[in-house]
Amino acid sequence: MKTENSPWYWIPLLNFASGFPYVIIISVSVLMYKNLGISNEDIGLYTSLLYLPWVIKPLWSPFIDLHGTKRKWFLSMQLLISIAFLIVGFIIPTSQFFMLSLAIFWVAAFASASNDVATDGFYLLALTKDQQSFFLGIRSTFYRASMLTGNGLIILLAGYLEHQYGDNQKAWSYTMIFVGLVMTFLTAYNYFATPKTELPITEKETAEKNFATVFASFFKKKQIGLILAFILLFRLGESQLLKMLTPFLVDKTTIGGMGLDTEDVGIIYGTFGLIALTIGGILGGIAISAHGLKKWMLPMILTMHLPIIGFILLAYFHPASVYYIYAVVILEQFGYGFGFAAFMMYLIYVAEGESKTSHYSIATGFMALGMMLPGMLSGYIQQYLGYGNFFIWVFLATIPGLILSRFLIFPDDFGKKSE
Repeated sequence: MKTENSPWYWIPLLNFASGFPYVIIISVSVLMYKNLGISNEDIGLYTSLLYLPWVIKPLWSPFIDLHGTKRKWFLSMQLLISIAFLIVGFIIPTSQFFMLSLAIFWVAAFASASNDVATDGFYLLALTKDQQSFFLGIRSTFYRASMLTGNGLIILLAGYLEHQYGDNQKAWSYTMIFVGLVMTFLTAYNYFATPKTELPITEKETAEKNFATVFASFFKKKQIGLILAFILLFRLGESQLLKMLTPFLVDKTTIGGMGLDTEDVGIIYGTFGLIALTIGGILGGIAISAHGLKKWMLPMILTMHLPIIGFILLAYFHPASVYYIYAVVILEQFGYGFGFAAFMMYLIYVAEGESKTSHYSIATGFMALGMMLPGMLSGYIQQYLGYGNFFIWVFLATIPGLILSRFLIFPDDFGKKSE
């Protein structure tokens, strides 16, 4: 597949449009529901259930793989997501906002999962292997930048509106309408920026590649049992950390939180956190491209998980200065940007071969399952343990994935740029 436009034109915002709805649905919704009076237990349970479309997306990924072009799929899904967010904005002021907004978020989640399938497939088809490893850092950085835009700038906007109106429902209603407009802009940009030379799959190829053969071929890969265990357990700690981190930052100090305002959280993640993440993601892609995945797998995993110790210290000592929180967030975001590149590069290796779009989707579906199940229990675990012991538990939960990574077999130079 040849592209008229340089990957620099379309990779950043295409992957931003993949991560942006995800962060709104999975993460920003957590703070929104928290500020609208929903309990930690209900937040952990119901927002984790929103992972389900990403878990089961392999069930329909072969259909996306075999019908139409990836470009048509991600553009139509992005438009649907835009409409869904606008609807949520109008639903929030109603008395039944919780269940109604969850239902619309579910629609958006299915569209977002489908958008991810098409976007991932487009990336794998449009770039050579050398380009894939080089742009992996850029891709993951802009995906993660969308996370920080949601957790930073969007939350900052919501916090400003909360203070401006003194009405959380009105503030979050306007915020979600703005989110819908941002998503509309991203859809329009991607319509004009992404290459249009992708060819639809032929009828012959469709006949040769049906759902059963595509799905079954994934489970015939070498080390498949170990691979699935690694994918499921790698984010065991992170899945729980992400759900309870925002409640920890905004809960009052009398119940173990850090007592920050909504705006404070937005500033921390939207400024220094974003810069640290960007630097980490770019360096991660460059490191793998220069030396290959094998050399960097262990250092990247450690860099990603060790900053959790910072949250343990915050929970136990509650420093008065906000700068300690800034320092922990900067380390965590840099570590995530640098370390997560290794995990995503390994998933690309797992998807190698025919039907790489579907196989990548299956791998990320198991990854989402590994995020959903622990996340559903995170609110209950936090309430039982308290924030300090909860973060210790989260840190210990990263160990199984680290151990399994040492037994994975893949070429030493996988991801290394060819001379």
